[in-house]
Amino acid sequence: MDFADRIEREIVIHAPLARVWELVSSPGWWVNDGDEDGARDVRSENGLDVVVDPKYGSFPVRTVAAEPPTYIAYEWASGFPGQVPVEGNATRVEFRLEARGDDVVLRVVESGFASLEAPFDERKRNFEGNVEGWAQQLSLARRRAERGPA
Repeated sequence: MDFADRIEREIVIHAPLARVWELVSSPGWWVNDGDEDGARDVRSENGLDVVVDPKYGSFPVRTVAAEPPTYIAYEWASGFPGQVPVEGNATRVEFRLEARGDDVVLRVVESGFASLEAPFDERKRNFEGNVEGWAQQLSLARRRAERGPA
């Protein structure tokens, strides 16, 4: 395999822990095109949160673990829009928050790309797109959290 199985990124956000937690504990907050307003719809269906993005489509998201206010994990089928996340199409997205004075370190790890049931080139393209996407989404998270409540 010519690409890693996991993406790991972190960013420092100058905002209260509670505000950053409020953001990351919203299932699928990262499903958008870096849109500051996050123009998307979220609805519950069959025990999942379905994020509907006008550009990218529907993404069912399953919350798999939560330890407020410092850890939450989700599963989603980023490379398979509209599909329920199951073994073979899903990756796991984990957010860890660490308070450091007036700042919060937000870490994201997305893993499971090697076990996706798709051709190598498709898995690699999905991985590379998400590498770029997480850089964009963490910057967006910082802008939203540092801006404060709307």
